[in-house]
Amino acid sequence: MLYLKTDEEIELIRISAQVLGKAHAEVAKRIEPGVATKELDRVADEFIRDHKGQPSFKGYNGFPSALCISVNDVVVHGFPSGYRLKEGDIISVDCGVLLNGFHSDSAFTYPVGEIQPEVKALLKRTYESLYQGIGKAVAGNRIGDIGFAVQSYVEQAGYGVVRELVGHGVGKFLHESPEVPNYGRRGQGPVLKEGMTLAIEPMITLGKRSVVQERDGWTIRTTDRKPAAHFEHTVAVRKGKAEILTTFEYIEQVLADRSMAIA
Repeated sequence: MLYLKTDEEIELIRISAQVLGKAHAEVAKRIEPGVATKELDRVADEFIRDHKGQPSFKGYNGFPSALCISVNDVVVHGFPSGYRLKEGDIISVDCGVLLNGFHSDSAFTYPVGEIQPEVKALLKRTYESLYQGIGKAVAGNRIGDIGFAVQSYVEQAGYGVVRELVGHGVGKFLHESPEVPNYGRRGQGPVLKEGMTLAIEPMITLGKRSVVQERDGWTIRTTDRKPAAHFEHTVAVRKGKAEILTTFEYIEQVLADRSMAIA
């Protein structure tokens, strides 16, 4: 089912997204060597509930946590745990907020201390590819235009595009139609219409694009065990230019204060 949103509903998603962006920033403040990933989950869960929201992921198809936390070669859907971050790790934090009946969804991949130059380049290129895709989320374009923009931008740098996992519509439900792959052909796929709200989320690998699911039924890793990066915004399709509803503003202020900017 495809849900087109009114301007009032899009504004409700934006309000949800403000809480989400601030929750991300609270997590970002605590990312450093030695912190357990389950502590990051606790911080996000408490912040969201303190601001009258609900963590979208917690309980979704049995998922146990407020955050998907994916370290190094884990692409997405990793569980928060007792694992303590180490210098040189990277950590993807994916989070959703349900507030006033609407979900918002975003993800950001952070360096932990000093990381290898090739991994830093992967983060920067993946971050940039998100905006390449968003630039095509315009009424009258097609889903394939978004995927092509992401795919061409990262593959020319030698990176892999995960194909088994895709972006999606988002709104009253965490996952709505249409699916939004990070690969595709220009001019192919469903037509984008004003009022669509999409979670665009490049998942990009340093090595091969192939992935495997762990026995827990959730965790997705690269088969070659090389690092992967993941960035995500919720956007509204508009005429002329997409409207980004989620925000990295609060995250990037924390990173700037800690001299950790990635782009």
